[in-house]
Amino acid sequence: MPEDVTLAPIVVEPDPSWQARGLALADELRTVLGPSARYAEHIGSTAIPGMAAKPVFDLQVTVDDLRAAERAFDRPLADRGFQRSPYQHDHVPAGLDDDRERWTKRQWSRRGTAGEDVNLHVRLFGAPNERLALLFRDWFRAHPEAVPGYARFKSVLAGTVNDVGTYADVKDPVVDLVIAVAESWATATGWTPHADASPGA
Repeated sequence: MPEDVTLAPIVVEPDPSWQARGLALADELRTVLGPSARYAEHIGSTAIPGMAAKPVFDLQVTVDDLRAAERAFDRPLADRGFQRSPYQHDHVPAGLDDDRERWTKRQWSRRGTAGEDVNLHVRLFGAPNERLALLFRDWFRAHPEAVPGYARFKSVLAGTVNDVGTYADVKDPVVDLVIAVAESWATATGWTPHADASPGA
């Protein structure tokens, strides 16, 4: 959950430049964070063509050790305007009887600096939350006909609630529905995470 959890959510129309800007940010972070960053990828709504979104880039860095990454990343990220968030767990999808510790992460956010606004999610390689973020993005990319409906839902929701925390809580079950459908698609197509990603150094 982002640190600006009490702020009103703002969802804007899609910007065609988001994907290129997100990829540039991922490339920059991969260079800055070094070999500990196994992958650095643009995720979330700004990574989906035609999707309305909060004007904040979600990026995911995949690592083999969260504690080591926390120690290694704090200084270079702070130098670039990022602050570490206290939130260390992702939402576990409804109906999934899973240990919450498998959904752990580290998160840094950057707001209001000379750089882009970013939520950086650092997750373990092969963890379910790492996979889910990529599956959500790739399913929507493969199903552009579903984008307008989800975009409309987010826009209406943002105009109805008063804070980002409530926005996220209401949106989570809808994401769960998308993932339930996306899992069948992943099985049918042989989808795998990181298929289009360039590994880190």
